[in-house]
Amino acid sequence: MGVATDGALALTPARFPPWLALEAGRQGNEWEGWNMLRGNAHRTLQGTPRRALRWLLAVAAALLIGGATAQATYTVGLSLSTLNNPFFVDVRDGAQQEAQLFGIKLVVTDAQNDLNKQISDIEDLIQQKVNVLLVNATDSAGVVPAVKEANAAGIPVFAIDRAIDTSTGAQVVAQIASDNVYGGRLQARRVAEVLGSTGNVVELEGIPGASAAIDRKSGFESELKSVAPNVQIIADQPAGFDQAQGLNVMQNILQAHQGQIDAVVAANDSMAVGALQAIQQAGAKRPNGQPIVVIGFDAIDQSLSQIKAGAMDSTVAQQPKLMGRLGVDAAHMLSLDSLMFSTLASGQFMPVAVQLITAQNLPQ
Repeated sequence: MGVATDGALALTPARFPPWLALEAGRQGNEWEGWNMLRGNAHRTLQGTPRRALRWLLAVAAALLIGGATAQATYTVGLSLSTLNNPFFVDVRDGAQQEAQLFGIKLVVTDAQNDLNKQISDIEDLIQQKVNVLLVNATDSAGVVPAVKEANAAGIPVFAIDRAIDTSTGAQVVAQIASDNVYGGRLQARRVAEVLGSTGNVVELEGIPGASAAIDRKSGFESELKSVAPNVQIIADQPAGFDQAQGLNVMQNILQAHQGQIDAVVAANDSMAVGALQAIQQAGAKRPNGQPIVVIGFDAIDQSLSQIKAGAMDSTVAQQPKLMGRLGVDAAHMLSLDSLMFSTLASGQFMPVAVQLITAQNLPQ
């Protein structure tokens, strides 16, 4: 295969078998994908995650067809914060599908939302000598010591969904995640659209210290001040990204603020569904007698069903399976070219687009 002037593999449509060339050439600007990762990696995946994925697949296949020899056992470790959440089950499933496509061995661990267990899980993956580590952190700062151990062992680390704190020297190749700040802003805009200029909102946060919880809260609160400055947040409590906790926390809030709540904004759908259960059990209504507006984040099946039934107002859709796929794709591309991400700053954010889902645009 040819070599470009900067040492990168020179890839042109003629070097692909016909079906790959056709797939790669569907979009006129698709060839920018290689430059994005190889030479201009500061560009993000915003708005074109699927194209980027297709590019990674096409380039990898072309390299292998061109004579590159895959490692006998290329192993990727995926350390998840929990599998007791449909969102992270989807992340795992997407990663498994992509790993199977490339013949990669994927080792998945479940930290059960326990930081100490996640540190132990990562240390075990290091001992297994995985080639690349994908980490969905329970705590963005707390996981740093384990990440540094991976750095010391020469194992590249990618952050999936949640950021890893790099301020104290932990090295992270990139963060592949939803734009959580923007997702929070979408929630605030929906509150303003539904409530108008006034109202009282309950905010349910995720796990304290998790970057997704921090970013969604930041985006929601800053945007709410801008688009609906007279809407008040009358209660703001963490509920651990967990349905049972969402139910319990909301029950307490309903008792403290009877007849005062217009809307509930939750940092994920599991908490939103739990809050909805508490509202339904209590028969709670808005001060005007209308149903309390419930807005979630993740677009899991439970929330989509509740939106379809008219019980929930909306949710912010992520693409968890795509996150898992892109994580494995990035690991695979790193195996083919160790300089693939060399121009990225440690922890460079590569966002995957999000979208507000209401009854008007529910997926079919």
